[in-house]
Amino acid sequence: MRRIALVVVVAGLLAFAGCVDDLADDDGIDDETATDENATHESETNESETSGDESDSAAPVGEFELHHIDVGQGDATLLIAPSGETMLVDSGDWPQDGQEVIEYLDEQDIDRIDRLVATHAHADHIGGHAGIIEEFETERDGIGAVYDSGVAHTSQTYENYLDAVETHDLDLFEVREGDSLPFGENVTTTVLNPPEGDSGTDLHYNSVALAIEFGSVQYLMTGDAERDAESRLVEDWETALPSDLYHAGHHGSSTSSTDSFLDEVDPESAVISSDRESQYGHPHDEVLERFDEHGIETYWTGAHGDIVVSTDGDTVETDTEHEVTTDPAELLELKHDTTDSTTVDAVDTTPTPIGVLP
Repeated sequence: MRRIALVVVVAGLLAFAGCVDDLADDDGIDDETATDENATHESETNESETSGDESDSAAPVGEFELHHIDVGQGDATLLIAPSGETMLVDSGDWPQDGQEVIEYLDEQDIDRIDRLVATHAHADHIGGHAGIIEEFETERDGIGAVYDSGVAHTSQTYENYLDAVETHDLDLFEVREGDSLPFGENVTTTVLNPPEGDSGTDLHYNSVALAIEFGSVQYLMTGDAERDAESRLVEDWETALPSDLYHAGHHGSSTSSTDSFLDEVDPESAVISSDRESQYGHPHDEVLERFDEHGIETYWTGAHGDIVVSTDGDTVETDTEHEVTTDPAELLELKHDTTDSTTVDAVDTTPTPIGVLP
């Protein structure tokens, strides 16, 4: 109860969900342009209609990188804006305690995390948060701000995360649909989920979903949002969903990436973050079949390893740790091919504690 109370207290102190103007600074939430989806898109449309020849001068400068880190059965994504600002969305499963992510950040020469996001409180998404906060607050250049859905969990992993936030006196922001996270001069980051109002305590339904735009390139990540949350997104945020790259919901589970949702997102490519021999069977066959039917180029950390997407705002390049097919039908065959040892890691047999199942 003490930890749940902490979230409530922090919410009151920081006026979560953009209730005061001072959250529109570098470490806060900017909701001035994203509180209403229709108004946001109308504004964008009007701007494009009046910009004329100014469009070339307004083109983004630099390269935006999206690093999908292979953390086995979990999720961890590092975003690097052209300005060098960093956002880490999720941090892998609890047995790793963030060490694999920290090692990857070392390889990328990352000394500061400007935005640390928890899509939701399950241990395969926030398992490294406490360790990463401790490392960056004591040994490196710190954490700028922390963001999550505000929906509490009863696991020790969640307790450790909040302990770290409290110990290092970090700003913790609860986000809601329509919020805009400040992140790089030319990167637009809009929160599509959780919904406004009383949305209950279901962690998956309230999973933080982000629509990220850089130039003409759109990226969508939905955490572990399932079909009910996807249905709401289609109803309330339809025009914000079309994306070039889709970070598949719930590790490629059949509970997510429904046909109706994919119809709206219509991605050219998708990334699935899950173990090669997932104890949950991720990615599920049905999802790979749906991706095949929709003609979606598919990357899977369990087969491809680390997956890095780079874009100049117009073109997109994808580099993978291992050269493996991106045809979802062939990935489905690979998933069931027990004779192929490509990139197969040792299966983690550590039992998952009660209350932290993804």
